[in-house]
Amino acid sequence: MAVLLHRLGRSAFRHRKLVLGVWLVVLAALITCVGVFGGKLDDRFTVPGTESQRALDTLGKTLPEASGAGAQIVFTAPEGHRITEARYTATIAGAEAAVTKAPQVKAVVGPGLSGAVSADRSTAVVQVQYSVQRAEVRPSSLDVIERAAEAAEKDGLRTSVGGSVYGSNGVHIGPSEIIGVAVALLVLVVTFGSLLAAGMSLLPALLGVAVGLAGLLALTPAVSISSTAVTLALMLGLAVGIDYVLFILSRHRQQLARGTDPQESIALANGTAGSAVVFAGSTVIIALAALSVIGIPFLTVMGLGAAGAVLVAVLAAITLLPALAGFAGTRLAPKPGSKEAQRATDPDGSAGRATLGARWVRSVVAKPLLTVLAVVGILVALALPVADLRLALPDNGSAPVASTERKAYDAVDDKFGPGFNGPLLVLTETEDRTGARAGAQAARELRDLKGVKAVLPPVPTRDPAQTVIQVIPETGPDSARTARLVRDIRAAAPDIRQTTGATVAVTGTTAVNIDVSNRLSDSLLPFMAIVVGLSLILLTMVFRSLIIPFKAAVGFLLSVAASLGMVVALFQWGWLADTLGLAHTGPVVSFLPIILIGVLFGLAMDYEVFLVSGMREEWVHTGVAHRSVIDGARHSVRVVTAAALIMFTVFTGFFPLDDALIKPIAFALAVGVAIDAFAVRLTLVPAVLALAGRHAWWLPAWLDRVLPDLDVEGTRLQKASEAEHKEPARVP
Repeated sequence: MAVLLHRLGRSAFRHRKLVLGVWLVVLAALITCVGVFGGKLDDRFTVPGTESQRALDTLGKTLPEASGAGAQIVFTAPEGHRITEARYTATIAGAEAAVTKAPQVKAVVGPGLSGAVSADRSTAVVQVQYSVQRAEVRPSSLDVIERAAEAAEKDGLRTSVGGSVYGSNGVHIGPSEIIGVAVALLVLVVTFGSLLAAGMSLLPALLGVAVGLAGLLALTPAVSISSTAVTLALMLGLAVGIDYVLFILSRHRQQLARGTDPQESIALANGTAGSAVVFAGSTVIIALAALSVIGIPFLTVMGLGAAGAVLVAVLAAITLLPALAGFAGTRLAPKPGSKEAQRATDPDGSAGRATLGARWVRSVVAKPLLTVLAVVGILVALALPVADLRLALPDNGSAPVASTERKAYDAVDDKFGPGFNGPLLVLTETEDRTGARAGAQAARELRDLKGVKAVLPPVPTRDPAQTVIQVIPETGPDSARTARLVRDIRAAAPDIRQTTGATVAVTGTTAVNIDVSNRLSDSLLPFMAIVVGLSLILLTMVFRSLIIPFKAAVGFLLSVAASLGMVVALFQWGWLADTLGLAHTGPVVSFLPIILIGVLFGLAMDYEVFLVSGMREEWVHTGVAHRSVIDGARHSVRVVTAAALIMFTVFTGFFPLDDALIKPIAFALAVGVAIDAFAVRLTLVPAVLALAGRHAWWLPAWLDRVLPDLDVEGTRLQKASEAEHKEPARVP
């Protein structure tokens, strides 16, 4: 691997114009494809094989308006008036007539037919049903609905428009993301002491992100891609792209400061640090691709899309960076006499004052047992809220407070009860044409279940053997009691069939979301086992040790648990929610833990390799365990710190987004990176290795013979290069 990357770096340096041209042509071609063939993003959550999804697919054929997206207009009368007054009922009827003419609208159900009038007669709801899914609803159709609501306001009514047709804001790049990139640039300038080097780190990363996103969006006509998948790919591609370039460029600048020829320097940096980048990127890609084993399509696409962005980031780091380094030449070298040049030419710190990183590691290993107990104690304390973790998918109750869909949601919740925002659909089906009679009997049975607020009359479908019953729970769509009601209906299905002769299936958006959350909860531990097992195998091969992989896995688990604990405390319990401007607190986004595990695993392995590989190299050279930890960490602490700060700022830049899916993911990734880098890798790891001493590097001889030697840091290549330059010239 190291030899191949060395050749690739040298070739990219020599043919820099061609390499840059290829990247720009690929980007232009992908952007053209997006412009010509690009489709719409699809934010549906489906779980093939579940009862709710099978029933929803059936309704798509026999009653499309029940399976499609829905909108609602909430009308509220002025204070002191009733919505049932003649002038207001006439206004609502006019709005119904206008909405009926909107494109793609399949059915409009007013309060006169549905009875959706609040008990105090102040509020009424008009329901609009589409036969298509949310992604297929045209903006022109929503414009008609919104104009009808605005027209009603001229007659004195307060209106708000909501429903399942509204949702995530999708991909968005605003001031907070730009500030995050600006902070990352500042970190790079401080790290390198050079604006040119900082810009050189950003350019390949930004170009790689552009190619990755354009490639993902170009697939929308053929693959259902959610807006969350695109945003996650953007976050990861930008964060790891900058980090990977940082690792290689740091090595290149060190070698330039020592007088290495620019071409040989970038080739050697590509073969050494580039090998670690390929390894780290591969672990992230494998972990994200492993999301496909869960069997949920939107999560599979999310994982593969993010993995593709990471792959492009790796390719940009090992091909585009060497090409750009060719254009810069020796200008990337630190200025003579600068701190960067002194660190490069005096790696042991013997000629001057020890660096901050070296002083930190020395203080950590001075009392290793106390350090381990303190760090583990703090992380365990942060992880305690995980015991109360509840998972669900967000709805319009998580939307920004000022949005029209949130106002509609809150009005319905206040006037009708929380269950009206998340009704359940119960599909009944008989073997003959007696569906209507059996549906009526099933509705009576459902009214007796605990947690049911109301059961609406059965609605026939195009199939005379079927009916659809709308069940209104007493609680909201993300409540644990609503999930319990779904289980109770399914548990009562055999008795209902025996009594009525009809099979019963619970479906609808609320039931589908509950099934998605349950599938994700059931998959969490197996996925965690896959990731931890993979980390043990990979790190054993890299570091030829048993203690280091075990320590890395435990540290990774502590990082994940502490991060999830902070997510629960903020997003579920509401600690500091007002301070941080959260619009809603409640269950955690159901796929957040799995995304966090997959991403944090790759990043943790990234930092582990760059930090511990230096310690191992010192151990191989000196054989002194305690000194190897201090001297080996000194070379990597600065780069790992800069990389973690960049990751943190990039993820934090997405936190201000008013998106119920992206905000908690951005927070979890930001705190996860900070905890894993600073508390685990830069503090716990040196302390544990200092405690273990020589045993940290022990590996049974038989296992050493069996395992392949990956040489991730390209040590053999570096030694060969040094030997080549030291070898005296032969006299002919």
